[in-house]
Amino acid sequence: MCDQDHFEEDLKKYSRRDIGTLAAGVGAAMMLPRAANAAEVQDRDVTITTPDGECDAYFVAPSTGKHAAVLIWPDIFGLRPAFRQMANRLAESGYSVLVVNPFYRTQKAPTAANGANTSISDVRPLAQSLNATTQTTDAKAFVAWLDAQSEVDTTKKIGTTGYCMGGPIVMRTAAAVPDRVGAGGTFHGGGLVTDNPDSPHLLIPQMKAQFLIAIAENDDQRDPEAKNVLKESFADANLAAEIEVYPAGHGWCPPDTRVHNPEQAEKAWGRMLELFERALG
Repeated sequence: MCDQDHFEEDLKKYSRRDIGTLAAGVGAAMMLPRAANAAEVQDRDVTITTPDGECDAYFVAPSTGKHAAVLIWPDIFGLRPAFRQMANRLAESGYSVLVVNPFYRTQKAPTAANGANTSISDVRPLAQSLNATTQTTDAKAFVAWLDAQSEVDTTKKIGTTGYCMGGPIVMRTAAAVPDRVGAGGTFHGGGLVTDNPDSPHLLIPQMKAQFLIAIAENDDQRDPEAKNVLKESFADANLAAEIEVYPAGHGWCPPDTRVHNPEQAEKAWGRMLELFERALG
C-alpha cells in the first residue's frame, strides 16, 4: 500500500526523477497530454454535506450538456494539483468529474504539505483515520451529490476510480451504490484482498460494475495471490474484470509522484477510457 513500510526502499528501484523535477511537482502535473478532441470544460471548488460534516472537493465537467459522472478517490497524499489535472483531462473526454478530499474530517486540502513528496509518516495518520464505515457513508453522499448536478446525466451509470488507498474505497463505493456505479478502476490499489472480515474483495457479490484493476509490479511481488483471488471472485460474481500487473512501481499513475511512469500511466489511462466507454453508456 501507499503507507507500506518498504516505500523508501521501492523508491530506489522505481524513481525516475531527480531533485529538480521533484521540486516542480505542480508543473509536472500540468504536463499531462490533452485529450484528443478535447471538450471545453468548466471547473469549480465545491463543498459536499456528508453525515460527518462538510467535504471540500473539486468538480469539473464539459461546458455544455449532461454527461456520465466519475468519482475519483485520490491516494494518501490527497486532493492536490496533480489530481485536479487528471480530473480536467477526464472531463475533456466527456465526463463530469468529482475529486474529493477523503480526509475532510481532519483537515481541508491540501492535506500533504509537500504534495507527493511528503513523508509517508506525515500522512499515514490521515489514512488511518478512515475505515470501511466512513468510506461507505462518504461514497453514498458523493454519489447523491453528483446525481443532483445539472452537468450529470443520471440515465448513465457512474464510474469511480481510486489510487493507492483509494483502491479499496472504489470497491466499497461499487458495493454501496450498486445500481448507480457501472465501472470501477483501481490503480496500484493497496489492500484489495485481506484476511479481515471487511476485506474489499468480499463485497464483489454486492456489485454490478465492470472493473479495471491495474496492479503495481512490486505490490504483486509481495502478494502474488491477491490477483488470483480477485479474478476468481469477479468470475464467481459473473462480473467482467480486467486484472493486470503493470511493469511499474506502486504509485506510478499520478504525474507528480516520484515513481511516475509515463508510458505505463498512459496505458492504464487508455484502458480506463475504454472501460468507461463500454460500461457507462
